[in-house]
Amino acid sequence: MARRMRVAVLGGGPSPEYEVSLQSARAVLDALPRDLYEPIPITIGKNGEWPVVLEPGLADVVFPVLHGPFGEDGVIQGHLETLGIPYVGCGVLASAVAMDKIAMRRAFLAEGIPVTPHVWFTGHRWRTTAPQELVEPLDWPMYVKPANLGSSIGISRVTSFDELRAGVEGALAHDHHVLVEQGVTARELHCGVLGGYDDPLASVVGEIKVSGTWLDYKAKYLVPTDNRIPADLPGSVTEDVRELALRAFRAIGGYGLARVDFLFEEGAGRLNVLEINTMPGFTSGSAYTKLWAASGVPYPELLRRLIDLALARSSR
Repeated sequence: MARRMRVAVLGGGPSPEYEVSLQSARAVLDALPRDLYEPIPITIGKNGEWPVVLEPGLADVVFPVLHGPFGEDGVIQGHLETLGIPYVGCGVLASAVAMDKIAMRRAFLAEGIPVTPHVWFTGHRWRTTAPQELVEPLDWPMYVKPANLGSSIGISRVTSFDELRAGVEGALAHDHHVLVEQGVTARELHCGVLGGYDDPLASVVGEIKVSGTWLDYKAKYLVPTDNRIPADLPGSVTEDVRELALRAFRAIGGYGLARVDFLFEEGAGRLNVLEINTMPGFTSGSAYTKLWAASGVPYPELLRRLIDLALARSSR
């Protein structure tokens, strides 16, 4: 009998999204087909400590189910590159660009991909410039976001200068750079991308029904999420979303997988790309995996395809 392929599944890590990562990693470990793969769970501590020394002899391929800084920003990808171990998902550059909300928008704008109006600034500029001047192009409400973080951590919706001050100081606790984005009344859509550099595929389009004002951390992870898959949209809008998802994926040099999120202002017929996530939530109930299940790719098959893509990139 041929030896099963060893798949090291990384979870945890020194990120505020530690607990979310553990949920995703556990789901991947449980769903890996045991006739093909030998799963090797590796939980990286909150302090960045590894329980084992990762090396090519330990694993044939790595599935880094790590969210946020360290895991989704190119850091772990660079480490795996130096070790010469194949890994699932986007490479160093794509991961870094997608993680940085400012760099991401620059990449999108360079490729003519629509995004909502926004401004950004450093902590120093915030403390030496009048707030009215910094956000002058925008109207209330606004969304204040740390440049490099996920799962809505550090994000706040603000409707006054007092709230803006509190929101920016909160964001600066997580990052040196802050993005302030124009708030819009819109439907929140998402689309999954799966594939290599040359032939990525787009999933069906889904919609997240937000029970509160916006999709904060609690709405994402602590209360049941109302995912409508497929979303009830005109066919032309669905196709526009799928096309923009692929364009966004290519704009950052994506590989393997990503989930692209959109804001659809239905009255104006305006569609903007909100962000691209290179390692989205990965439980069987997460948006990305549900989008592909609805597209005819069940969870175990999705894992197999992603591992195959990792090995194909490495063989080049």
